[in-house]
Amino acid sequence: MHDSQPGFFTRLTLALRAFGRILTESGFAGDVLRLERGESRPPAIVEPPKPPLRETSPDSALQLLALLQQEGRFVDFLEENVAAYSDAEIGGAARVVHEGCRKIIRDYLQLEPVRPEAEGSRLTLPAGFDAAAVRLTGNVVGQPPFTGTLMHRGWRAAGITLPKIAEGHDVRVLAAAEVEL
Repeated sequence: MHDSQPGFFTRLTLALRAFGRILTESGFAGDVLRLERGESRPPAIVEPPKPPLRETSPDSALQLLALLQQEGRFVDFLEENVAAYSDAEIGGAARVVHEGCRKIIRDYLQLEPVRPEAEGSRLTLPAGFDAAAVRLTGNVVGQPPFTGTLMHRGWRAAGITLPKIAEGHDVRVLAAAEVEL
C-alpha cells in the first residue's frame, strides 16, 4: 500500500463522516453529487474571517433561566421524563409552562424579528448582507445577490432589562429546594 492511499479504517471513518454531512448539509450533498457526475465545483462563497471568541459571564443567562423557572417551571418541565404521560397531560403542562415563560420574555426582553418581511415572502439578499443575522439554506452556490424564500423571520433582542441582583446572590441556584415543616 502506498503512503498516499488511506487505509480501510480511515476510508470507513471518512465515509461515515461524509454520510452524516450529506444528510445534514444540502450544499455538501450537492458538491458530492457534482463530483460523482464529474462536474467541476462552482466557486465557493467566500466567508469573512471569524472574529476571535471571547469569554462570557453566565450570570445573566442563569438569572433569566431562574426567572423562567420561577414563573413557568421551565427547568422542572425539561427535567421531567414525559414518556409516561399522555399527550393531553403534556399539552396541559406545556400550556402552563408557555404562559409563565412568555410572561418573563415579554417582561424582561424586547424582541423583534430579524427580517421585517412575512414568512413565505421572496426576497433578495445583496452582497454584504449580514451573514450572522441571515442563515442561507438549500442549494447555496455562487456569490450574492441571493434570491430566495423567507422561511423564518428570525429573532433578535432589541433590549434586555433583567432585575438587579443583590451582592453575593448565587445565580447558580435556579430554584431553591423546598422543605415543608
